[in-house]
Amino acid sequence: MAEGEKGWQEWKNTLATAVNIGNFVGMNENTIEGLAYRIGNFLAARVDPANREQRVLKELWDAANEDQRRVLAQVITQMVSDGQK
Repeated sequence: MAEGEKGWQEWKNTLATAVNIGNFVGMNENTIEGLAYRIGNFLAARVDPANREQRVLKELWDAANEDQRRVLAQVITQMVSDGQK
């Protein structure tokens, strides 16, 4: 597996773990998605993407308005929680 692909898989696995912990401690879907949105804002503002997939997500985030960012956070949360890692 290429280094960039490995980093992408690790990133998705980390997000999946966070979503699973949120579910385990009783957070509802809206709370988890709200946290994903806030984390997305933090990452977009302060973290340089480590691979091309993360760069695409950052470009999408930067181009989106607030409502679109919330939808993107929902989609990413769903992606990692559906076992599509």
